[in-house]
Amino acid sequence: MKHARHVVVAIDSFKGSASSLQAEQHVASGIAKVDPEAHITQVPIADGGEGTVAALTTALHGQVLKRTVTGPLGEQVQAEFGMLDDHTAVVEMAQASGITLTSQDPADALRASTFGVGELIQQAIAQGATAIYLGLGGSATTDGGVGMAKALGVEFTDANGEAIPCGAEGLAKLAHIDTSHMVPGVAQVTIKILSDVTNPLVGPQGAAAIYGPQKGLTDGAIPRVDGWLRHYAQLVEQATGIAVADRPGAGAAGGLGAGLMAFCHTEMYQGIDHILKLLRLDEQLAHADYVITGEGQMDAQSANGKAPVGIAKAAKRFGLPVVALVGAHADDLAPVYAAGIDVVLAIGNRPQSLAEAIANTAQNLTIAGETAMRIFMLKKKGE
Repeated sequence: MKHARHVVVAIDSFKGSASSLQAEQHVASGIAKVDPEAHITQVPIADGGEGTVAALTTALHGQVLKRTVTGPLGEQVQAEFGMLDDHTAVVEMAQASGITLTSQDPADALRASTFGVGELIQQAIAQGATAIYLGLGGSATTDGGVGMAKALGVEFTDANGEAIPCGAEGLAKLAHIDTSHMVPGVAQVTIKILSDVTNPLVGPQGAAAIYGPQKGLTDGAIPRVDGWLRHYAQLVEQATGIAVADRPGAGAAGGLGAGLMAFCHTEMYQGIDHILKLLRLDEQLAHADYVITGEGQMDAQSANGKAPVGIAKAAKRFGLPVVALVGAHADDLAPVYAAGIDVVLAIGNRPQSLAEAIANTAQNLTIAGETAMRIFMLKKKGE
């Protein structure tokens, strides 16, 4: 009997264009045009950023819940979190405090708060969670996690005993931290941080210096914010006994990593690697012939913890060929190829504007799926 080819399709979201599951469905349509008998396994993927709740709840048959929480600038926003089982939740910080919820200008960068993240943590606890996977990608904030901690009952006051304002700018007035009024239940919950960021909280590789500019911090503001975060870290150590200034990962999500380490019971996980374990990707790869992955933008930095490379590394343990479908890619992809991806294909098939590319995402992914499958069939013919 002829062996049906088993293709694993595990693609990260094309931000603003298609979710992980949508992208995979389009690619699967293209594969079926070439080989209608192919067995196609779709594995929704995320790396701790946008789409993590959707990917894990879909793959693990969980439940998605919607809540109204405080956005990064104080407005009310609708955010989702997932319950993977009765006691395990998954939260994306970007749902409440994401960069797409601000204008990334200097004023927003100083005001943006993680308060809504703390509210989502509270909601998950109220739902029965004793373990929470928290993805830290896509942050608009550089507040050191103060907003999150405020929502969980930690008090941050100035020299006069008044509550400090939200956002990074509030850290300029911080004089005292009181952890004695934290929300009941927080101490019994383990927060499992999903992040590929290993930056410290402060210094030339810290939250403000490395990630501040993309959030709107100006060159002039960065040293000031870094100084505020350093003072904050000193007060955190006085209040909790936990040193966060130079701890790897403390700079993730504008210092939310530091806040979680200081005020919550946390465990740090490599984002994509741990998610792939949760999704049991290896079980699918063990019976696969071919892997198709992808993301919206691929460059040399994609080799550092991005989903497609994590998938490729897993595939190579089984000796499988890997093609990555991307919206755009850098000229130099040597680190990506060295990490295990065999071919990178841009999905655009003609010159087009960004708006046209987004509008044509479904069609382009379908065509790219067909092309990727033809590449694999060509390989089989040559064997």
